Amino acid sequence: MPDDHLRETTVERRVVHAGQYLTFRIDTIRDPSGAVRTREIADHPGAVAIVALDGDDVLLVRQYRHAAGHTLLEIPAGTRDRLDDGSVEAPERCAERELSEETGHRADSWRKLGTFWTAPGFTNELMHLYLAQELSRVHDWDGPQPDEHLDLVRIPWREEVEMCEGGEIEDAKSIVGLFWLSRLADRGEL
Repeated sequence: MPDDHLRETTVERRVVHAGQYLTFRIDTIRDPSGAVRTREIADHPGAVAIVALDGDDVLLVRQYRHAAGHTLLEIPAGTRDRLDDGSVEAPERCAERELSEETGHRADSWRKLGTFWTAPGFTNELMHLYLAQELSRVHDWDGPQPDEHLDLVRIPWREEVEMCEGGEIEDAKSIVGLFWLSRLADRGEL
């Protein structure tokens, strides 16, 4: 394989903490030169992010993020659930669930835009990005889940792209999603 000269191999794996959805581990690896090193890894089940396009608006959620220390504007997103049998929820199902839970909307049209690693230097979180269109309200929606405190925001997507460029939207998945949307529009694919 052409990348074998870059590949690291795991020599030992030690779980430091297994949480509700994150597992923290230390992997001892052998690098391509033969040197033995450690890698600190946050093991993650994966997540989804949704560009929910309603006319010219994209639905965003405004929520406080403790790790960042302030409130962020973000596209709806969430972690894939671990199922009783140990498997992980399908990303398509997770996207439908998260859109409904966070925004009170459902979509009749779904398109997978792509996947990306959120921070491959320390986590294996793979984000699945979707475009949701033909939105309608979920009739029995009573607001976000009890453990989520967020506000639903509607802003024209072109203004949101400008907000990314101006530093008003700082969340990476949202920047990726909005720039992807802009590229689709530029190519006439919306």
